Amino acid sequence: MSLESIPRAKGRIPGLGHVPRLMRAPLGVLRSLHAEGPVLRLDIGTMPVVTVTSAEAVNEVMVKKARSFRKGRLFERVRPLVGNGLANSDGPGHMRNRRLIQPMFYKERLEGYAHVMSKRAQALSDSWSDGQVVHVDQAMGTYAIETLAATLFSTDIGAPAVRSVREDLPVILNSMLLRALAPKALDRLPIWRAFDRSAARMRSVIDDVIAATRASDPEGRTDLLSLLLSARDETGAGLTDEEVRDELTTMLFAGTETTASTLAWALYHLSQRPDVEAALLTEIDEAIGDRPVTFADVPRLPGISRVLDEVIRLHGVVSLMRRTNESVTVGGYDIPAETEVLISLYALHRHPGLYPDPDRFDPDRWLPERVAERPREHVVPFGAGNRKCIGDRFSWLEATITLATVLRQWQLSPVPGSKAPREATAAMAHPTKVPMVVRRRARG
Repeated sequence: MSLESIPRAKGRIPGLGHVPRLMRAPLGVLRSLHAEGPVLRLDIGTMPVVTVTSAEAVNEVMVKKARSFRKGRLFERVRPLVGNGLANSDGPGHMRNRRLIQPMFYKERLEGYAHVMSKRAQALSDSWSDGQVVHVDQAMGTYAIETLAATLFSTDIGAPAVRSVREDLPVILNSMLLRALAPKALDRLPIWRAFDRSAARMRSVIDDVIAATRASDPEGRTDLLSLLLSARDETGAGLTDEEVRDELTTMLFAGTETTASTLAWALYHLSQRPDVEAALLTEIDEAIGDRPVTFADVPRLPGISRVLDEVIRLHGVVSLMRRTNESVTVGGYDIPAETEVLISLYALHRHPGLYPDPDRFDPDRWLPERVAERPREHVVPFGAGNRKCIGDRFSWLEATITLATVLRQWQLSPVPGSKAPREATAAMAHPTKVPMVVRRRARG
């Protein structure tokens, strides 16, 4: 079996493959793939990569035929840098650790996290002043990091880790995807020094905090680190310190950029749609009023949920990668064993066959009657099957509480004369500069 039957994407240059085209406009290339076919071949230099962009083909890879795939090259390159947590592991070890960690995201735990999120969201909102220019991309980045850190570490022990995360995590996130895709021969280039220094420092600090928390007896505490240290499987065995560190690192990477990007884009898009914003304010007023937002309020805010769904559709995870364990048929094409497969969620979520006028921000796409018109597997922002992100409800909870808290107090509008934010090419299509003016809302 070979890849010759799979059509190549347009724009290939002999010897370089599709690299020049991807370098010029990576997100534009991904967005255009669905027009060329549901299964295509991209050549990254001399390495062939099969891309899948249709809902049916993506579902085959992630759910129906998931056993035929494992983590691929991207994850192998990231593993020495970010560890072997749930996002990076495979096989029995992955399933065992997932079963250990899943209870930490059950309803009763989320209720406790929601209290922390609500207090921090109100503190963020109270820190702004009328007429202030807020760089929303930066503000939401710092907020997401510090809020997640507040749920990960106990306040008395975790202060050094919070400082390291605040300083080092942005450096790592901004370079991680490019570092992972770069050939190993380039690992010693000076351009990676800041990345390597931040990654080493953050992992070292987390190791110190794990040791201090274990020594202080974590039983009875509710922060995620203490819960990880106390978790036991059916044999009574727990996670090693190295496994705990890798899971914490995974949570930090997965739980900050997603939330920060989603919140920044949501506030920008709402500033362009006063009709949607007005409807949300009515919803918030009727469901909550002026009291703090609670876990129980979240289901009563369907308008915010639709906004978040639409933001994550437009600007969510750019791509995932897998490698075939065996020969497998996807989308009617035979793919040989040991082939790298790229799942372009960015292309899937902008498919005009699923989403008319796909680049337009339209939360009404998520009204129940319109969702029913699309295939069940049409949107997978957090993955699918047994690889689905374990913290998806955590991120959605935080984003909902934060939007409800900020919107009822402030109206945000772009700084006059500023350019619309662009999508940056990273793990998430996060926004570039988003300077906005905040104006206090008149209440009553």
